Amino acid sequence: MATFGLLFSLMGYRFEVRGAEHLPREGPGVVAGNHIGFLDFTFIGYAARERGRLIRFMSKTSLFEAPVAGRLMRAMRHIPVDRKSGARAYRQALRLVDEGELVGIFPEATISRSWLLKPFKRGAAGVAVSRRVPLIPVVVWGGHRVFTVDGRRSIRRRIPITIVVGEPLHAGEDESIDELSARLHVAMAALLEEAITTYPDRPRDDEDRWWLPYDHGGTAPDVETAAQLDREAVARLGDSFE
Repeated sequence: MATFGLLFSLMGYRFEVRGAEHLPREGPGVVAGNHIGFLDFTFIGYAARERGRLIRFMSKTSLFEAPVAGRLMRAMRHIPVDRKSGARAYRQALRLVDEGELVGIFPEATISRSWLLKPFKRGAAGVAVSRRVPLIPVVVWGGHRVFTVDGRRSIRRRIPITIVVGEPLHAGEDESIDELSARLHVAMAALLEEAITTYPDRPRDDEDRWWLPYDHGGTAPDVETAAQLDREAVARLGDSFE
């Protein structure tokens, strides 16, 4: 994270981290984050610094194949995920949790073009239930203005980035993976709404409304339209789609 910390300092990003106390100072856990941009894992990892923790994120294999990014990802012990066969990554996540690590998972699996939450995969809740560890919801807002899908990126300085960490969820004795995953979705939706409504910036003009969801006065597609765009991207880009 030192490399990214230097970059963030140079760019002057205005971080606001709320609820960092919900990240445990020691011991295992699963950190579940929303996914709106390519740097989400770095922003969530940055927020964990004040708790003295590192988070090992599950990320697509192609990131590990890039010359510079791959070396950084391996050095930080992140987990490569081959979407055609995710069992190996899942086993590695379990091993890291058994070693007392925090494992980061994006339950949406791919970036949401609506900026709102997509349906969740079962992995985050599955690890939490399997190992009886806390499941910690986290949302990032503003990071998509830096670097996200469809060629959107910015070198503007001082972009605000809000990170909100929620109270850990603990699986009930008889709670299923799907039930815990549903609770996680509700918790993260509430955190995301808080992050959006309290974000300090507003669009400069109509062209700049792209980074706001449709139900907050933005021009991002609604959830159904975004899902169709995702399907088209998968057909066009295959496994390179984020």
